[in-house]
Order: sequence, then structure tokens, then C-alpha cells
Amino acid sequence: MEAHRPVIGADVAAEADGGLTAGYDLGTFFDEMFESPGVPRPHYRLLAERLSAMGAAQLGERIRVANAFFLTQGIGFTVYGDDAGTDRIFPFDLVPRIIPAEEWAIIERGLVQRLRALNLFLADIYHRQQILEAGIVPPGLVFGSRNFRREMMGFDVPGDIYAHVGGVDLVRDGDGTYLVLEDNLRTPSGVSYMLESREALKRIFAALFDRYGVRAIDQYPRELFETLRSVAPRASGSEPSIVLLTPGAHNSAYFEHSFLGRQMGVEIVEARDLIVHRNRVFNRTTRGMQRVDVIYRRIDDDFLDPLAFRQDSLLGVPGILNAYRAGNVTLANAIGTGVADDKAIYPYVPEMIRFYLGEDAILPNVPTFHATDPTDLAYVLDHLEELVVKAVDQSGGYGMLIGPASTAAERDEFRRLIVAEPRNYIAQPTIALSRHPTFVDGELRGCHVDLRPFVLSGADATRIVPGGLTRTALRPGSLVVNSSQGGGSKDTWVLA
Repeated sequence: MEAHRPVIGADVAAEADGGLTAGYDLGTFFDEMFESPGVPRPHYRLLAERLSAMGAAQLGERIRVANAFFLTQGIGFTVYGDDAGTDRIFPFDLVPRIIPAEEWAIIERGLVQRLRALNLFLADIYHRQQILEAGIVPPGLVFGSRNFRREMMGFDVPGDIYAHVGGVDLVRDGDGTYLVLEDNLRTPSGVSYMLESREALKRIFAALFDRYGVRAIDQYPRELFETLRSVAPRASGSEPSIVLLTPGAHNSAYFEHSFLGRQMGVEIVEARDLIVHRNRVFNRTTRGMQRVDVIYRRIDDDFLDPLAFRQDSLLGVPGILNAYRAGNVTLANAIGTGVADDKAIYPYVPEMIRFYLGEDAILPNVPTFHATDPTDLAYVLDHLEELVVKAVDQSGGYGMLIGPASTAAERDEFRRLIVAEPRNYIAQPTIALSRHPTFVDGELRGCHVDLRPFVLSGADATRIVPGGLTRTALRPGSLVVNSSQGGGSKDTWVLA
């Protein structure tokens, strides 16, 4: 095996030639790459040495190559309400996040445990409601959720799986402990950026990638297909017809929809392509009507069936709910799954794990205050300048107050909103999120990061590709990593 240069030697070289690690500021946060100034963590040593030998111009040129790759691939996202233009190349940083095998093993076990409990919770609340009777989760929070669907009461979904695709957002605190920030169980997005970021980095850091022995993630589309096939109606046989239902090309995640459809080898359809006849779903094709057995839908419940939900929806398929309840088609994810990723339900997930599995949570939650509790409400209103306040039904970095960075006027507005509708708000301490070296404005800066692994729950197995979407806050000092709020992404290397 090739001998590594001593770390001290790498640091001296960096100071001498202006390498990218020279002068890197650790700040006061847990740094993913460095233990202390000039001393990389063992699993980052090769990468740190490579960066110490590079200059800003060299890495900048590689970033231009990566952006050209993304442009030719059409990899972008949409920012709604932006007058300057909505379509953008997804911001991508070339400095990968690296996770050792032993760390990933804990993350993986924690994710499997969490999704098992969440699926059991969904099956319970739509059937026997034992966890509500036991007083562990307040019934009012469940029945008051805008994502609870009474139409699903008593309906047995295939394999008892509601959340077939789950995205769990993880952060690390000041001690480096992994915490679950939130669960995404309706239509979690970002997996295409995970896969395309990997393709870009494999081209740009090919030798380094091979030396690290990074575990593969390109099997995700195949594993998603197998997950969908496992929950097909029994009458569909061994080769069910699977389609991906998209709102259309103007949706912010349309690139991902088309990407996954191509990778899985399934048709991408819009509402106008589907028709329900005698409680069966058919796809209009040039070869005539073809029966559909499984729909991987990227449309929210509200817009899915204008006969059952929003009557003004042009994105849904009339009658699809009846076909679903008749057992003639499987929807992934299931209707009503969103009640389990309601931020008001999130604080109770560790108790769900104990209730359904008899285990302690492997991945702990962030401490959370809910405004429906009088004691919590009083604390939140008195400490807004210290807390992060979130609207329970919003995502993408919207509907948030980051107390330490807020103005008095913003806090007054949130105080008014919380008092008016306490059910709609939770609050959490401002976590000192871990930082990762990120190339910004020609230099390496410590930027806050999170991690969204993707969990596939099928009737036959739970599948997790080793990695996920690492999102990074590119704005100086920002804790918000969402792309719509100026964030970007990194490739995530899980070591074998």
C-alpha cells in the first residue's frame, strides 16, 4: 500500500504553496474533516493530503467541469416565487463527506429501526389505534393533522407498508452525535442529486475514489424497482406494471422524476395518461390501454384524486382512491403517510420505537417543545431568541424562525402566530450543527451540513444504499441547507 506523507508535512506544504487546507478555520463547531487545526481525522487523511496539494484555481477548474456535466445532464431544480428566474443548476461542492464503516453501521441500524416503527404507527392509527389508547401519542395531534386521511381507516395496504420510500434528515451536534432532525415520508426528494453527484465525483477524483474503496450507490434505482414490485397486488403476477406519476415538467423535482423513471425502466406518466375503469387503473399508450399495478406517485395527497380530495386538482386521476381501496393498484407512498412526518408527531417517535419494538431509539431526536403543551408554550414564548421554531406542515426551509439570527419584529410575528395556532408549531434548541470544509469563493470554509439517507421499505426487505444526500449551507453562518434557501450538496462516501 502506498505510504502516506506525514500529516505535519502536508500542513507545512500547504502553508508554503497556498494549498486549500492552509489557514482553514475550524471555528467552534464539530468539524467533519479535522480533529484540530492541521490534523485530519484518520478517515479523511488521504483527502486532506490531496486538498493540501491543490490550489484554488485547480479546484475551481474541476468545479467548472462538474457544472458543465450537470448542465449537459439537465440537472437542476426550481425555486418558486423567484422573480430572477426559477430554473437553476443544483449547487454542488467537490469536497466529499466521508463516513467510516463503523459509523454507517450504527446509522443503518437506526434507520431500519425508525422506519419499522413509523410503518407500524401508521398501520396502528388507521386500524386499532392502540398507541392512542395507551396515551403515548395524543389523539388530537393525529386527528388534527392535515395529513391524516380518514379514507384510509380500516384499509389494509399491501404488506402493511405505508412509507415505501423514506428520507430521514440527520445532523450532528457539537459532540459529533448523530441526531434525527426530521422524517420525510410523503414524497421525499433528492436521490437523483445523490446519484448524479457520485457520477461527477467519480470522474473528477477517480484515483482518490478508488483508493478509498467507497461503497457503491448506483444500485438505488434497481432496489427502488424491487421495492415497488414487492408490494404489487397479488393479482398482478410476477411482472407487475409499474409507472411513475409526476405533476409534470414544471414541478421543482421533475428532473428527479424523469431520471428515476429512466433508470428503473418504467413509464413516466401524468394524470392525463391514466384512467380508472371499474376500479382498475389503465395507462393510455400507443398500444392501447395497459393495466397499471403499482404507481410510484410524486404528487401530494391533496391533488391525487379530485373526486376524493381537492376538486380543483388538475394533477390527479379521478377515481384512483376507489381503485386503491379495492386492492387493484398500489400507491407508493400510501395515502395518509404524511401524518407520520408531521413535525408535531416527530417528538413521539422514540416512544413509538419503545411501544412497537420494545427497544430504545438508536438514533435520538433533537429535544423538541410543542406549543400545545402549556409548559412548553410558555418556555417557547419566553425564549424565542434562543430557539428554532418550525411550522409543522411546511418544508424546504420555509415557515421557520431561527431565533439567534432573528429580528425583534420577526420574533413578534412568530409569537403572534404561535399563540393563534399552537398546534402548528414546534421549537427546538439551536443545535451547533457540524461543519464540513466546502469550497466557497475560492477558499475552503467550514459550512454546516446535514445528511439525508434514503430507506426503501418493501414487503420482502428493507433496503438502504450506503450513503445519502449531504446538504450544505453555502451562505456564511447559515444553518439552512435547503437548495431553495441557497444550500448545495456533496457526495457522501461510505467506506467499505
